[in-house]
Amino acid sequence: MTNIAKAIDRLREERRDAQNQVQKLGEAISVLEKLTRGTGATTLAGASQRGRRVLSAAGRRRISLAQKARWAKIRQTKKAA
Repeated sequence: MTNIAKAIDRLREERRDAQNQVQKLGEAISVLEKLTRGTGATTLAGASQRGRRVLSAAGRRRISLAQKARWAKIRQTKKAA
């Protein structure tokens, strides 16, 4: 076998090893991500990376009016009873 053929075989082995290592790293990352989902402390850390959501004034107003309508409906049912 020539030197080039040996070098090619060696490079293929290294590529296969690197692919296996990348796959193991991907599996480790997915396991860690599954562990961090749903727990209080780690979810807050993820939220800080994502940034705070901003609610527009119009959105706040719609939410406020909807809540006031809910309260009014509850008061109506209490008066009728």
